[in-house]
Amino acid sequence: MKIFAFALRPFDELAYLERACHELNVEFDWTSEYPTLENASLAAGSDALTIITNPMTAELLDRYHELGIRAIATRSIGYDHIDVDHARSLGMRVAHAAYPPEGVADYTIMLMLMALRRAKQVFRHAGVQNFGLEGKLGRSLGSCTVGVVGTGAIGSCVIRELTGFGCRVLACDPFPRDDVRAMAEYVELEELLPESDVVTLHAPGLAENHHMIGAAELALMKPDAVLINAARGMLVDTDALITALEQGRLGGAALDTIEHEAGLYYLDRSLDVLANRERAILMALPNVVVSPHMAFYTAEDVEQMVRTNVEALLAFDRGDDSLYEVR
Repeated sequence: MKIFAFALRPFDELAYLERACHELNVEFDWTSEYPTLENASLAAGSDALTIITNPMTAELLDRYHELGIRAIATRSIGYDHIDVDHARSLGMRVAHAAYPPEGVADYTIMLMLMALRRAKQVFRHAGVQNFGLEGKLGRSLGSCTVGVVGTGAIGSCVIRELTGFGCRVLACDPFPRDDVRAMAEYVELEELLPESDVVTLHAPGLAENHHMIGAAELALMKPDAVLINAARGMLVDTDALITALEQGRLGGAALDTIEHEAGLYYLDRSLDVLANRERAILMALPNVVVSPHMAFYTAEDVEQMVRTNVEALLAFDRGDDSLYEVR
């Protein structure tokens, strides 16, 4: 079996891919280029692809199918960048990655602390030798009620980590978990929002969750509350969020992901004009932290993302099931 890796980072992913393929006796080739129709022929002679969060359109899938590609795995948990239905219509199996939840959970806690302690203002002012205290008064995380929306692997891990801070934790999920009940109180979203000082999102990027936090939901939140999103940008109506922040109806936000970010991240774009006005506005606000969708980015998580892709594609090649297959 031969795997072709697109958009592979030579400074971290390559070593993990070499190790996994050596241990599992899989042949591979790679490029740092993102997959396009123009470079699709690089995958000729391969059986499967591993990609990252670049759009995998029907047109591109058709081209890979012509080249003999039978399966695709994405080195991410999310897979909404792949036209899965079209892939299935071509007989191509699709897999996503899995990795331990602690990396994203740790990052989420960091975002909470940055928002509550006004870290953006503190460090910006320190950089220009403004060491005054005015406008930098923070809040203790332990004194806050934290609302966790989505209690899957990552959301429940965030709750476990929050227990060390002594927070009151509210949770919202259509599928409550017994282990979470021991650490948090399950409530409906309409109750969670007005009760919480911090609202953190960990719901999946499903169609029914699109804009689950919109103007109506933001209006329910406390005027000094902060919103954290290290899950999916599509969960939040960005325009509504900007309006709430501009009107002083929300204390702040810390966002590792925003809407319409496809194609923006994981590249040096310092000399480019970026076609995402919402991001530019959010970046300019003093009470908003925006990071480039990198909560996952730990050595442990990157290694597992690569390895689970290889394991899934190898299982597909054998005709077996895989825990990582997109169902």
